[in-house]
Amino acid sequence: MNFEAAERFILEKLDRELDERLYYHNAAHTREVVTACRQLLQMEKVDGRTAQIILTAALYHDTGMLIRYEDHESASVKILTETLPGFGYSGEEMDRVKELILDTREPRMARDLSEQILFDADLEALGREDFFIRSLCLQLEWSLYGIRKTTLREWFHSQVLFMEQHRYLTGSAQRLWQEQKQKNLEAVKELLNL
Repeated sequence: MNFEAAERFILEKLDRELDERLYYHNAAHTREVVTACRQLLQMEKVDGRTAQIILTAALYHDTGMLIRYEDHESASVKILTETLPGFGYSGEEMDRVKELILDTREPRMARDLSEQILFDADLEALGREDFFIRSLCLQLEWSLYGIRKTTLREWFHSQVLFMEQHRYLTGSAQRLWQEQKQKNLEAVKELLNL
């Protein structure tokens, strides 16, 4: 299993081929999720083969955007099935990566620590200082792709609902991002006069 080679290949492919209208689900987002995964893996003391599988799932989780927006997770599985054997992944390793990616579809139900780490890393942006920028990038992307056209007020109302329901699953993510996420939530509420 050569994660480093797969990482170079996929990030270069995303940089070259992703639609420019992907203001949120772009190569930068993939890099951020992989970086967040690395941080959580270290803090949660997960290493070896399991860590490599989680990192691979983080790397591939949005590659399906190269093919389609809707149900991009299934398209991500298609891409990894075609490419991971070339990086020395076994059938069993690919099956676990596929499972992790497919489980990122809504509604998310984390069954183990691997899924918790991936889910937390994927939503790390909720607890970042640049939350508003990332949120508006997603709102613009959804509008351009016809997923949900909303006014900014409607968008931020939906963000309040989402953030109030969301919970970071690992203790590490809670320590890293929960405090800032709460500040972001309060800032959105203040913006909306809630």
